[in-house]
Amino acid sequence: MLPVPLLFTSGLASGINSYAVVLLLGLYGRFGHVAAVPPVLERPAVLIAAALGFGCQFLAGKVPYFDSVWDIVHTAIRPVMGGALGVLMAHHAHGSVATTIAAAALGGGTALASHGVKTGVRLGINVSPEPVSNILASLGEDLTVAGLMSFAVFHPLAAAIIAAFLLLTGTVVAVLLAGRIRRAWRNRRERRLQRQAQTGHLAGQAPR
Repeated sequence: MLPVPLLFTSGLASGINSYAVVLLLGLYGRFGHVAAVPPVLERPAVLIAAALGFGCQFLAGKVPYFDSVWDIVHTAIRPVMGGALGVLMAHHAHGSVATTIAAAALGGGTALASHGVKTGVRLGINVSPEPVSNILASLGEDLTVAGLMSFAVFHPLAAAIIAAFLLLTGTVVAVLLAGRIRRAWRNRRERRLQRQAQTGHLAGQAPR
């Protein structure tokens, strides 16, 4: 039987940190003998690659603006990894072709939704000039993914409910921050135009 709650939670977490999801599932499968985890995730090569990816994201997420560049690049990665997890879980559960397609759509779609929320929230945080909020937000994401996936392995339905609540809450926060982002970019553009106008005015007053 396809573990839909675990798949939903894995997809949502993949939109935040797909490397951590693969790493945690692989570790739980390899050392915790969790039956729902596809064996391919337990392979040493997969665990090493996921650990390296997680290390890179851990560092990238702490740097203002670079974290948003990282997110933009991963727009083509996180949904694919979420969908791939769905396919692996469907195959592991001996699902039909239709079930596999549905699992891929659920995992990939959920990852895309949470990735969009994460990217929007981090753009809003980058409007602030100090780096502390970026570090706290990144640490919060790491802890959320770790806690949510660990909980999902043993209590998948409850974790899926929590994941849905987090997605809804994150969407609301992203919408509220959208106005802040627009105002910040508008003010920045206006200051740039003012500096250009002042430069041109001073150049026109220069002695000839």
